[in-house]
Amino acid sequence: MRKILIIGAGRSTSSLVQYLLFNAENENWFVTIADQSKELAVKSSNNHDKAKAVAFDVNNEEERNRLIDENDIIISMLPAHMHISVAKDCIRLKKHMVTASYVSKEMKALKQEAIDAGVVIMNEIGVDPGIDHLSAMRLINEIRENGGELEAFETFTGGLIAPESDNNPWNYKFTWNPRNVVLAGQGTVKFIQNHKYKYIPYHKLFRRTEIIDIDGHGKFEGYANRDSLQYRGIYGLEDIPTMYRGTLRKPGFCRAWDVFVQLGATDDSYIMEGSENMTNREFINSFLAYNETDSVELKFKHYLNIRQDDVDLFDKFVWLGIFEDTKIGMKDATPAQILQHILEQKLSLSPNDKDMIVMWHRFLFKQDGKFKEIHSSMVVKGDDQTYTAMAKTVGLPVAIATKMILNKVITTPGVHVPILKEIYEPILNELENYGIHFQEKEVNPRFY
Repeated sequence: MRKILIIGAGRSTSSLVQYLLFNAENENWFVTIADQSKELAVKSSNNHDKAKAVAFDVNNEEERNRLIDENDIIISMLPAHMHISVAKDCIRLKKHMVTASYVSKEMKALKQEAIDAGVVIMNEIGVDPGIDHLSAMRLINEIRENGGELEAFETFTGGLIAPESDNNPWNYKFTWNPRNVVLAGQGTVKFIQNHKYKYIPYHKLFRRTEIIDIDGHGKFEGYANRDSLQYRGIYGLEDIPTMYRGTLRKPGFCRAWDVFVQLGATDDSYIMEGSENMTNREFINSFLAYNETDSVELKFKHYLNIRQDDVDLFDKFVWLGIFEDTKIGMKDATPAQILQHILEQKLSLSPNDKDMIVMWHRFLFKQDGKFKEIHSSMVVKGDDQTYTAMAKTVGLPVAIATKMILNKVITTPGVHVPILKEIYEPILNELENYGIHFQEKEVNPRFY
């Protein structure tokens, strides 16, 4: 019996657990689901005879070591900053590990220890990062094999609301961790365009967007995401003239979100005094100049340069209720925490809502003396509030990679991301069975 430990039973684990339990009999697996909430772990295990649920505190070193030692492979679905203690235990106890999170500097530093221990630590095997790597490397390698030379690679991903559930003026609902959405883009974005290094500071990020049209799904807008430069080395594209990674939203979202950035409402670095007694209206007014006669709405428009005819833009904020005298009731809260609380009242998913994951790649390359361009897109909709598009696209690649490690298809020890053909090809092929596939088309090349 091969034993699998899943640490964390949050929203993104439903499809992961479903896959592992569906295949448990044939693969001779037993799955332990560990979470701080025993109730959540029990619900996830669904009383399956090949699974058990346990209450688990990842900070309890003795308990963590015992659980890890009892299993053959560990799937960490914890928040990213909590993976390192698990990884170190896995290396010491010679257990393989899989996670969907970005490789941190601390994780990267464990590479030699993992190699020495003969342990595979597979990271970035969710959706973004994850499916973006798999699908990008497949086309990059196909282009190379056909004698092409990459001139530009752009990739965008968005966790969005499905059109049939899109019923608000923001054309958006929280389909993953709201805190990550509120804090998105903070820091300086880096990318390269036509051999020129480009940087976008946070206060300009949401006004530097581009429109992307995906066949059958309409227009989206994309803004730059994190440090695109590091992926040149990962993808073997050190000399590529253009490399750009970004996030997708529906048109109009970024302009409106920029208002919160300029206001200072996304700042998470300080506590607001008296936040427990503050109302939504007082929260917004605290960022605006003092004026006895002008209303909060008028000061808001003036300060943020919202013109009288920007009706659609201003209506987004009215709809959110930010000018209402609704008590916030959060003690010692940061602006970002208060904003998140306000947004969750209106932008949370309803019971019958469906989410949607959209991914889009652009490849510009030179082949046989001619420039060519290929667009590749993936659109996945959720089934319901349990088997969401996010859960499918995060959980299924994690599950398949776990199977490949247990079946010794992936054997090279170390700290990895899924960029090799022997990894991306079988995972992409199997994902097609679950409706996760890419549409590709060649278009007329465009240049910047």
